[in-house]
Amino acid sequence: MSLARSLPRPARRRFPWAVLIGVAIIAAVIGYLAFSEVGKALVYYLTPTELLAKGEGAFGETVRLGGLVKPGTKRGPDTDLSFTLTDGTHDVQVHTSAAPPALLKEGVGAVVEGRLGRNGVFEATQVVVKHDENYVAPTSGAVPSHIAPPGS
Repeated sequence: MSLARSLPRPARRRFPWAVLIGVAIIAAVIGYLAFSEVGKALVYYLTPTELLAKGEGAFGETVRLGGLVKPGTKRGPDTDLSFTLTDGTHDVQVHTSAAPPALLKEGVGAVVEGRLGRNGVFEATQVVVKHDENYVAPTSGAVPSHIAPPGS
């Protein structure tokens, strides 16, 4: 008898069906999320340049418009507010009757939702202000601004 015949044969490896099924399930879930309504729920906005580039297609369509509030353009009370959004290239005048957030200031980023009128004014139904994502803890003993100090 030869030595090769006396050694045991290595066991045949079985294909890992569980791994293949797991990969297929993950791929199916990713595909579903990519092509379903989930993608439509993401918040996108146009810049003034992108909105104006749509030409006639920009009028009357509800969109979100984002940019910086141009310095020197904020006018009127909160219930009849006008300001200009800019992306540095083009400007769009915005009007809103909805009370904007207190953080809406000139030079700050904002996103407005509404429609561009034929008169070139964007009528906003909603105003969202971009805020600083850097959190600074209050100093020791500081009172939040919305709380009145004692005795006032």
